[in-house]
Amino acid sequence: MGNIHKLSAAVVAISFAAAASAAHANEVRVFNWSDYIAPETLEKFTERTGIEVTYDVYDSNETLDAALLAGRSGYDVVVPSTHYFTRQISAGVYQPLNPELLPNLSNLNAELMANLEGIDAGGEYSVPYMWGTNGLGYNVDRVREILGDDAPVDSWALLFDPEITTALSDAGCGLSMLDSGDEMLSPAMAYLGLDPLSENIEDLEAGGELIAGVRNNMTYFHSSRYVADLANGDICVAAGYSGDIFQAAERAEEAGRDFSVGYSIPKEGAALWFDLMAVPADAPNTENAHAFINFILDPEIAAEITEYVRYANPNAAANEYLSEEILNDPAIYPETDTMQNLYVAIEKPQNVQRARTRIWNRVKSGR
Repeated sequence: MGNIHKLSAAVVAISFAAAASAAHANEVRVFNWSDYIAPETLEKFTERTGIEVTYDVYDSNETLDAALLAGRSGYDVVVPSTHYFTRQISAGVYQPLNPELLPNLSNLNAELMANLEGIDAGGEYSVPYMWGTNGLGYNVDRVREILGDDAPVDSWALLFDPEITTALSDAGCGLSMLDSGDEMLSPAMAYLGLDPLSENIEDLEAGGELIAGVRNNMTYFHSSRYVADLANGDICVAAGYSGDIFQAAERAEEAGRDFSVGYSIPKEGAALWFDLMAVPADAPNTENAHAFINFILDPEIAAEITEYVRYANPNAAANEYLSEEILNDPAIYPETDTMQNLYVAIEKPQNVQRARTRIWNRVKSGR
């Protein structure tokens, strides 16, 4: 894998201040997830448009949310996830997009776009960047060695069953979960047979209790560290984002590891999510922001990014530029039956969100 520009929290904080400076006609400032663009994409954009790119990264929606709500972030394009977006629209942090500056909107998959109608009707404020699922990444060889050939790799039991996680942990098999109550309580509820999108506090508490029961078997809670650790063999089971786990699998193969990394969408249900490109209300370079978004919607560029990050793109016209390996991989582009078992997380009422945060903090602290 190529090197991606990564920033520490301290550097990102400095970037917030620097980014708030005056606009420049030949510049666009982009704030995106780490490891989430092909190495050559930004250079190609500059070659095609003459616009220079300042590109900063983050590894949680909370980091982006804080920057946007504080105001004057200085960024022109940001990439929030669907379950934060509705509230952010209500908070007035985005400006409506100008479709006349986005002719490549016609490339989008209309059927897939229907999933976003309850989040941003008509795409007034956003354009989808990539989409994927949350699921399980696992060291195929190590898990089978410990649990046998019938290891439940297609089930959240691999992370939520106390007996299974104890067996893995005792054998030196590290386990991790995403550091997000939003993204871990829902699969916990699904595993219990509850509605993963439930707003019932008792259901959320049940999900929290399930995770608390396996907390001591977890190596850590983190939303990006697992990529390198799966690839290196430092952990062998992780809840994570589909493309991240595919990247870990590729890194392990390239490094000549004596194991392979697999990915599964658990049978109990999993999250289908979209990351969206949006323009902050106070973006200093609005026209350049639209130029960048329209560039990403170019089918060849969208395909190039998908090939690198291993996340599906929403661009129907990009399919002809994708390799058969990617296009026919059901873990990247799930089959219809699997799609029907996925759920799209949406913003919750404040009382529910506060309850999720409280429960998650309690789970992590062990109190």
